[in-house]
Order: sequence, then structure tokens, then C-alpha cells
Amino acid sequence: MDEPLVIHSVCGTIQLRKDGDSGALMYELEGWGQSAVDPDGVSMATYIHALYGLLTQAKSRNVLVLGGAGGTLATLLMRARTAAILVDIDPKAFELAHQYFQLPDSVTCHVADAEAFLRTSQETFDAIVLDVFIGNQIPEHLQTQAFFAAAKARLSADGVMLANVHLKHDFDDFADRMALAMRGSWPLVRVLDAMGQCPRNAVVMAGRVEKLRPPKLLAPPSTNPNGIRMELARLAFRGWKASRWDFGR
Repeated sequence: MDEPLVIHSVCGTIQLRKDGDSGALMYELEGWGQSAVDPDGVSMATYIHALYGLLTQAKSRNVLVLGGAGGTLATLLMRARTAAILVDIDPKAFELAHQYFQLPDSVTCHVADAEAFLRTSQETFDAIVLDVFIGNQIPEHLQTQAFFAAAKARLSADGVMLANVHLKHDFDDFADRMALAMRGSWPLVRVLDAMGQCPRNAVVMAGRVEKLRPPKLLAPPSTNPNGIRMELARLAFRGWKASRWDFGR
């Protein structure tokens, strides 16, 4: 791929770009990075490795990933012999993930809205990962207590719910608001964050997450593994602010 590949989809304009020096491939939607892999199809995104490390700690064997793009988390899971089901509202995402990002054919893919899938599925999962973005925003209907109640109904008793969120700066309270929405369904909600980095990704989690620790790099990419290790090392659990008077952990 010498020139960027531009694809028009139901979610907007997708662009695939390849770095000539490293061979890394990037997936962008409306100018926002969604996935990046090395030539072997290993993710170069720190938050993907954070999610993968948390799922490994939780010993999740059957994972529902809501949000596709390049399918990089599902690829890591399947290579580790963990069953993954991938849901995305954009059928082009699956085509591109298979053709360019080495998504295994063994990954079950569903073209559907994330909440609609949860409400119609009869399957139970060890973990559910929310990684749905339009630009840098999670759709509003996937931020509600009703959405997380639907997710809990599809989780096993010992299951974990993980949500990747984007934060602009230390005063951005979006992770806290997502934690409060999760609190309607789970008594324990935790926020894994890298305070001081702007902008950044954080992980909001609920369910059986009390024993989870900040993850380490388990599947290093050939490109910039030390940079990802350093970014993972900045992650730490923090208290989250439910309101001005109510603090959770």
C-alpha cells in the first residue's frame, strides 16, 4: 500500500495508511485513529494491550468485543486461544480487518448496533469490552445505565465489563461519568488511568475486578514495544468522583 487507501462507509470516511519505514498500518475514521498494527498484525495501541492484559488476568475465555475497526483486540485474543465475538455497526470494518489487519477467520463477526446485539443475544460471556467510537466520542446510548444493565444480563456471574474511554485532560470527567453509569449495575467499579497525559485513554471496569492489577505488555509488537511498556507503566487505579460528595473506588 504505497498511497493511503480511502473507503467511504456508513460511519464516515475510513483511511488506511502504511508507514514506509516500520511497515506499521493505521486505520483512521474521520481523521481519528482507530487501530494500528505492526507487520505481523500485533496492535501498537497501548490501550489495546491494557485491555488484553486485564482480560488475561481475569482468565476470560469467551469475550464479546463491542467495536471493531481493525479488530486488533480480537486478533490478540484468538492468538492466545481465547474465543472472541466482534460486533460493529459498519460492515466495512470487518472487510478491512480481514483483508489488511490479519483478523482471523475464526472470529465470529456480527454487523449490529452494540446495544441492540446485547438485547437480542442469548449467549453469556466471561467479559464484555466496550470500544465503540465515532470520532473520539462514544455514542450517547452506550453511556447509559440501561446499556450497562443490558451488558450485565449477558455476563457470567464472575464476568468483567471493560470500557475504553478517551480523555482530553485531567479535568475531563468522562471516565467518572461512565463509572457512575456502571455503578447502577455493579457494586464495584474501578478506573485505570494515566493522570498527567493529555490526551489519553483510560479503562473503566466493573464486575469481578477487585483483584485486577495494572497490566504489563504480554504480546509486544515489533514496532515501539518499549514505548508501549512505558505507557502501560503509567497506568494506575484511581478513585473516581460520583458527585461532589460521593467518592467511589
